Amino acid sequence: MNSSFLILTFRFLALFLAQVLVFDHINLFGFINPCIYLIYIYLYPAPSQRLTFLFTSFLLGLLVDMVSGTGGVHAAASVFVAYARPLVLKFSFGVLYDNHYIKFSSVNLNTLFIYISLLTFFHHIILYALDVFNIQLIFIILKQIFFAGFFSILLNFLIIMLLKRKKA
Repeated sequence: MNSSFLILTFRFLALFLAQVLVFDHINLFGFINPCIYLIYIYLYPAPSQRLTFLFTSFLLGLLVDMVSGTGGVHAAASVFVAYARPLVLKFSFGVLYDNHYIKFSSVNLNTLFIYISLLTFFHHIILYALDVFNIQLIFIILKQIFFAGFFSILLNFLIIMLLKRKKA
C-alpha cells in the first residue's frame, strides 16, 4: 500500500468521525451545523482518478446521511461538489491547476480561501435546497446557506491552516 492511500483513508475516517461525533451536535443558534467533512473533498489530490474521487465523496456523504438521518442530501451535495471541483480549481488556481502543480501547503491564502468558499457555498446550496425543498421557504434556505456556509468556511479554513502549519 502506498502512503497517499493511507493518508486519504485516514483523512476520510477522521473527518467522518469528527463530523458525526462532534460537529453534527454543535447546532449553533439552532440551525448552524458546520460541515468539516468537506475538507476531504478540498484536499483530495488534484490529478487523481476522478471516478474514485466521485465514489469516495459519495460514500462520505452517504455515511454522514446514514448516521444523521438526512436521507441522502449530504451524498447529493458531496457528489455535486466533487464533480464541480475541477472547474473551481481551474477558476481559483488557473495555471497551477493546468499544470497539475497544486500543493495546498504552499498556495496563496486568499486563493485558498476563495477555493474553499466557492466549494462550500455550492455544497450548502444543494444541501439546504434539497433538505427544505420548498420554494415558499426560500428565505429560510438562504439564511441557512449563508450562516452555515460562513461558519463552515471559517472552521474549515482554520482547520486547514492548522494542518498546513503542522506540515511546514
